[in-house]
Amino acid sequence: MALIKSISGIRGTIGGQVGDGLSPLDIVKFTAAYGTWAIRRHKGQRVKIVVGRDARISGEMVDRIVVGTLMGLGIDVVEIGLATTPTTEIAVTGEQAHGGIILTASHNPKQWNALKLLNEKGEFLNDEDGKLVLSIADREDFLFAEVDDLGQVTHINDYNERHIQEVLNLKLVDVEAIKKANFSVAIDAVNSVGGVVLPQLLKALGVENIIELYCEPNGHFPHNPEPLPEHLTEIANVMKAGKADVGFVVDPDVDRLAMVCEDGSMFGEEYTLVAVADYILANTPGNTVSNMSSTRALADVTNAHNGEYTASAVGEVNVVTEMKAKNAIIGGEGNGGIIYPESHYGRDALVGIALFLTHLAKKGKKVSELRAEYPSYFISKNKIQLTPEIDVDAVLVAMKEKYKNEKVNDIDGVKIDFAEEWVHLRKSNTEPIIRIYSESKDEAKANALAEKIISEIKEVIS
Repeated sequence: MALIKSISGIRGTIGGQVGDGLSPLDIVKFTAAYGTWAIRRHKGQRVKIVVGRDARISGEMVDRIVVGTLMGLGIDVVEIGLATTPTTEIAVTGEQAHGGIILTASHNPKQWNALKLLNEKGEFLNDEDGKLVLSIADREDFLFAEVDDLGQVTHINDYNERHIQEVLNLKLVDVEAIKKANFSVAIDAVNSVGGVVLPQLLKALGVENIIELYCEPNGHFPHNPEPLPEHLTEIANVMKAGKADVGFVVDPDVDRLAMVCEDGSMFGEEYTLVAVADYILANTPGNTVSNMSSTRALADVTNAHNGEYTASAVGEVNVVTEMKAKNAIIGGEGNGGIIYPESHYGRDALVGIALFLTHLAKKGKKVSELRAEYPSYFISKNKIQLTPEIDVDAVLVAMKEKYKNEKVNDIDGVKIDFAEEWVHLRKSNTEPIIRIYSESKDEAKANALAEKIISEIKEVIS
């Protein structure tokens, strides 16, 4: 069993003893800590919190505990039911709420669930606020409301439709161009909330032929829910059979978007942001941001449009912070996460789908042909499992020293930039692992670099 506490939220497996997984008592504790933080942050106001969830098996159980705990603190709750992460973010500002909790463990398997915590802007908590929540939880510094001051619950069931309408209203989403292109689209929603919202979005965009895989929102994931190539064999077979022009795959909370070409090949999660940014930059020149573990291709495309590219620390909140600092018009992460400020400051697969289909319609090319237009890089994603005796910080210091003559960035772990490739080493915020990402011009070179670094790390550890 596992319980992982970080500034971005609380993630754990369902079941087990208190503190060993995400038990009901743990859910109460961390919900109460977040609610207490919100009350103190908005002192003197009647606090209102939005709660949305993905379709995980444990979702209803977790939802009832979270809502009841917030009510017990005297907080009013806006329940929006089954909703994507970006939909919940939009609902926070739409309801003029003081924060939000998204009940989702994102790409983790079905036994996991989590509380993702938002501020009054519908954005993830920053480092300072996240640490405050964890501190309140550690001290169990809660004060529950008297009976006459308990919170009230309001149910709003149309936020998915509101979100879709906001996407349709974006200036660079061209519904008529998409309709005219007459695309056939295959989707894999991994039996979560994407199965509800993606067909609605595509129909609203004028897509008439939709091939639905795993769109029953029952939480029984038919394959590993992280949208990586090795998990997407069924939609790839649909594409190889010539049944669709493009395939879209989302994770359980629909903030990540992967795409499959018409021939069954993978467009590449890293290139979701690259393609959408290319379209945005061609129409509204400006700057871009992605995290340090993302492909160089975004920098290449940004430079081609005379914009400025900046790399941030890993984590959506860090990307958003850097985007605001650089006044970036598009940004995100190489895991298929697109952040488009014209909509909101959060990763949003719905926005990504609408912008990509517009881009594809206007290009008049096959998806594989569009992919071939972008600089070709390959990222090898590896990890080393951590044990309690491993001093991760010492490992990173040793690697930084070893490569001190190269271009080294240590704002988030250690990233070593070589002339034609790079490697980024960092401790995961969500799993007990060291992530080792390496990028080069082809798969063999990227894997060779990763293997070399992993071997050197193991020498340091031993």
